Amino acid sequence: MPLLIGVPAETLPGERRIAVVPEVLKKYLALGAQVVVERGAGKLAHYRDEDYVGARVVESAAEVFGEAQVVLCLQPPEPAKIKAMQPGSVLVGMLQPWSDAKRLELLNKKKITAFSLELLPRISRAQSMDALSSQSAVAGYECALIAADHSPKFFPMLTYAAGTIRPAKVLVIGAGVAGLQAIATARRIGAMVEAYDVRPEVREQIESLGAKFVDTGVAAVGEGGYARELTAEEKAKQAERLAKAVAQCDALITTAAIPGKKAPVIVTAEMIARMRPGAVVVDMAAETGGNVEGTVAGEKTWVGEVLVIGPTHIASRMPVHASEMYAKNLFNFISPFIKPGGEFALDWSDEVIAGACLTHDGEVRSDRVKQALGL
Repeated sequence: MPLLIGVPAETLPGERRIAVVPEVLKKYLALGAQVVVERGAGKLAHYRDEDYVGARVVESAAEVFGEAQVVLCLQPPEPAKIKAMQPGSVLVGMLQPWSDAKRLELLNKKKITAFSLELLPRISRAQSMDALSSQSAVAGYECALIAADHSPKFFPMLTYAAGTIRPAKVLVIGAGVAGLQAIATARRIGAMVEAYDVRPEVREQIESLGAKFVDTGVAAVGEGGYARELTAEEKAKQAERLAKAVAQCDALITTAAIPGKKAPVIVTAEMIARMRPGAVVVDMAAETGGNVEGTVAGEKTWVGEVLVIGPTHIASRMPVHASEMYAKNLFNFISPFIKPGGEFALDWSDEVIAGACLTHDGEVRSDRVKQALGL
């Protein structure tokens, strides 16, 4: 029997993306799978129901969750939708695995096999499936544009009849995928850019984009390409060196995150107080607590004469390309297990499948999640 893939509308306020775009729908159909899409699911991403040629468009989320063998989503579904799923069916998305033990209980009760893309192993074969990276690239790009839009200064150097305007100085903290994209975008706009990361190995990447590396003398190389948490002594040393760079910039973009944990506070209120009047701060980590002391998620806050912005659902600001990138990540994850004729068979010996599995057969399968939630 051919695989039936379900694509529901995302209902979280501020979420505008969709898990399958028409271009990728064609690929699923070519493999012999069938697809059911909730009516209006692509509207906020500027995709019309009639664009999903070959899919069956249904009126409600209950039909999608109740009929599909594999449901593809972005945000974790609400409890009622999980309850509507068939026992033994599959759920794939950005399931925020560390955030809700009760959701895991419900998935286990229904014996849902859930794959969370945040748990993908950091191996080269999984790069084409890495939704964290693709959506971080969108977020980094958007953060640079937000900073430029709110800055009272030109980002590029400008020559006019009466003289020359110097370019704005931008500081980016965190040089993962999002930070590097923020650096590249700010440079394209014409700003002078400096950047800092606790991982010294990214210095070459920062400089290759035309930015200057801020060396604080603190290194924190962690596992899986992420930074480890700093000691109190390291944080003090980092803060002292960073304070000077923060005080001299016109726009500050922070992108530091630790998966499954609250974002580290790197920029203190004291640092903000030393910034230039009119300076702009864009805290990409606002949704997980923020890298900047005083950030309010979803708000623009004046701290003295400095504007601190805590944007949320950043990737959804560019829903067309963000959805396209995410949909391709999902396809690359699922498609190897769609056999000729559209049948679906997971290979549990595959390290990508095993690593990304959150729940299966009534149990939490991720040791990382068990440890984080104390299960």
